[in-house]
This record gives sequence, structure tokens and C-alpha cells, in this order.
Amino acid sequence: MSDRGFVVWFTGLSGAGKTTIADAIEPLLRERGITKLEKLDGDVVRTHLSKGLGFSKEDRDTNIRRIGWVAEVLTRNGVCVLASAISPYREIRDEVKASIGNFVEVHVHCSIEELTRRDVKGLYEKAIKGEIKNFTGVSDPYEEPVNPDIYVDSEKEELADSVAKVMARLEELGYVPARTPA
Repeated sequence: MSDRGFVVWFTGLSGAGKTTIADAIEPLLRERGITKLEKLDGDVVRTHLSKGLGFSKEDRDTNIRRIGWVAEVLTRNGVCVLASAISPYREIRDEVKASIGNFVEVHVHCSIEELTRRDVKGLYEKAIKGEIKNFTGVSDPYEEPVNPDIYVDSEKEELADSVAKVMARLEELGYVPARTPA
């Protein structure tokens, strides 16, 4: 394990479970001795760092580049970053990945039908009816990763199984120490 940090980048549609998985992984990383840890959640970043940006392709790209820049600075300083952002465009995700290096892309998949069923705010239903414009996955594109480091299906997998996949990959890469048997 090096002094350089790493990024676990969760990408997927709104409501797929990106933040839920990141939240479940955080205490496990801390248990393994990762004390320098930050979460960058897409919604929180939009409120603070990217306030004023809209939802055009250019604004979405700018938002992801900003999250990527912060993640890169943190990893350079030995911090582990859990980034949860829809990040709809493959080209920008690949650009961010190349700039960071120690980067694990996690595609959190869930069908539109299931996301609509889960959506307590009714945003998917409104987007499908055309009441909300530029909604990623409905009226705006989401380009799924071609070859993510980890693929989880939050519709079919239990949270614990998705978390275990991520932790196992981080162990394989040497980013976190293996769990010692009790």
C-alpha cells in the first residue's frame, strides 16, 4: 500500500444506490485503517462547489470535472475518496480516471422500472411524462461504462453483496489490507 490515496467512483442513474453503497463502505474502510477518507456526493457537490450549474451537457461535464479535480487533489495527498455522482458521460469519466490513476469505477446498475418504483418523490414518473426535462436516463443520456472495474446490480443484489464486491476488489488492488480472520 502506498501513501497515495485512491478513488472509488460510483456511477449510475439517480436512485440506483451509489451513495447507499458508499455510506456502507465508509466504516469498513475505517475499520481497515483508512483514516484519511472523504466522501464526495454529487448532490452535495452541486449545492456547494457547482452551485449555479444547470443540466446541459457542458454543465454536467463541468460538474464531473470539478468532482474529479477535488478527488485528484485529495488522492495526491493520501486520501481515499468515495465519489458518488451520476456522471452520465463516458468520455468525462474516462478523462477523470486518467487524471487520477488510482481509480476504481463502480457501475451501480438499476432498471428504469425499478427506479420508478423506488422513487418516493415521483421524479422518474414526471420525467417519463415529459414534465421534467433533461432527466438522466429518461430524456437525457446515460452512457453506461463499457468495462467498469466493478459492476453491481442494486435491483438484484443485496447491499451486503454489493459492498463485499467493492471491498474484495480494493483488497485485490492492494488499496486496503485484507480482512484478518477472527
